[in-house]
Amino acid sequence: MMIETAGHAKPSPDVALSLPPRLGAQVKQGSFSLNDEFIFERADYRICFAQGSEVLRNKLASLVERMYGSRGLHVYHAIQDLHPSRAILVACRGEHLFGTLTLGLDSKAGLLADTLYRPQIDAVRAKGRKVCEVTRLAIDPEYGSHDVMASIFQLVYVMSRLIHGMTDLFIEVHPRHAGFYRRMLGYRIAGPEKICPRVGAPAVLLHLPLEYADAQLRQFAGKPMSRERNLYKFSSPLRDLAALTLTLSPASANC
Repeated sequence: MMIETAGHAKPSPDVALSLPPRLGAQVKQGSFSLNDEFIFERADYRICFAQGSEVLRNKLASLVERMYGSRGLHVYHAIQDLHPSRAILVACRGEHLFGTLTLGLDSKAGLLADTLYRPQIDAVRAKGRKVCEVTRLAIDPEYGSHDVMASIFQLVYVMSRLIHGMTDLFIEVHPRHAGFYRRMLGYRIAGPEKICPRVGAPAVLLHLPLEYADAQLRQFAGKPMSRERNLYKFSSPLRDLAALTLTLSPASANC
């Protein structure tokens, strides 16, 4: 795994898997401050942010429409409006964009999942916990793999958990896909099946307490040969995840 950023020194290998205090103090609550020059590179693909590129956002809109349409789903507002509480990740191979998702932090506007599952999410908020969500996940199956999914999820984890201190991650998925998320990432079913108006199809709410992800990463990250059947073993080693906290935000330049 290689991380490329302009003008950011990598921390020493013994960096703990925790939020660097000075970075956390500079991140505005409920909004993203992103390093647009960030690139996460693997052997044959890269992941970056789409916020600063209209070309990338147009490409990802086409991907979302194609992937969702192939499953009989309808997509409203395929080109997303930029919002400070949301970060759009895209995975590319060469010039071909083949994967995307959006990470949304809780804000005054709430989460998109509140439309169907406000009581369930409010019950978590009422415990003093900090919620976030994954939306608009689309990966072309021709290019998708467990490594790709793990790479995208580890960036979601670093941004949500290590940088913004989120405690709970939600996602709405089609019921037939829920088993994958439960087996491979440890999500739990948190809400009944309903029709999602954004795609015109059934959805179920899944919930991942991020303490569970903490424990799984500590046990399995960087161990792809483990017999355990999960995505955590395909994640980068812990010291690399800690390094990502120092490269994802421009605020880290002076840390």
